[in-house]
Amino acid sequence: MRDFALLSLTCLLVLALLQAVTYAIGRRIGRFNVVDVVWGYGLAVVAVLAALIGTGEGARPWVAAAIVGVWGVRLSTNIWIRSRGKGEDPRYTEFLEGASPAQIVGKVFVTQGLAQWFISLPVQVIAATGPATGIGVPLAIAGGVVAVAGVVIESLADRQMDQFKADSSRRGQIMDDGLWGWSRHPNYFGDACVWVGVYLMSAAVWPGVLTVLSPVAMVYFLVVATGARRLERLMAERPGYTEYQERTSFFVPLPPRRG
Repeated sequence: MRDFALLSLTCLLVLALLQAVTYAIGRRIGRFNVVDVVWGYGLAVVAVLAALIGTGEGARPWVAAAIVGVWGVRLSTNIWIRSRGKGEDPRYTEFLEGASPAQIVGKVFVTQGLAQWFISLPVQVIAATGPATGIGVPLAIAGGVVAVAGVVIESLADRQMDQFKADSSRRGQIMDDGLWGWSRHPNYFGDACVWVGVYLMSAAVWPGVLTVLSPVAMVYFLVVATGARRLERLMAERPGYTEYQERTSFFVPLPPRRG
């Protein structure tokens, strides 16, 4: 695991630069929810950068870079398309009310940059370690399969939701078709699978197993902090949502309950 400290510091500096540019853009256009767009892009950049400058050997660094690269670019592009031409996200309006520029930088951009660096630690370790051997080989393969499955699930869930929103005849209804009939948050579940899978790939070679808090943090964000639980509170008053909750699994896709 040669030169890991230098690799990790380089990734941190690149993320800091990305967040600084994003802040400047956000200030210029008058909305700071632009930071959401660079979440996936930043993690994709780190994965590719780590594979390029890391001293790791074997296919794992490039497989991880490909998976995270596709995941990050697809996610951020999707967010950019959805937010294009719209105003500030009410979450940021409330969160940043009365905040000074320095407070905005700290609360939004520094926080996200550090989160990106921490979440990407398994990718960084993959790029700094040798090829998997022994029991690590099936673990790395299993991690790759889980991560790819996560990309597919998240992509399909987003596509199904976009098609639903584009159907004016279903306006005001609850989306419960396809993956959304098996999970109330299949996109977040797919996202979690990506990072659990990447962690398994990292854990295939010591000391990758020590990065376990990175996927734990990501799942926490997705389920509790900024993801599913928060969305549930926002959706609670929607007509039909209580019935949807009663028949549909919260996170992990499961056959809908019949009652």
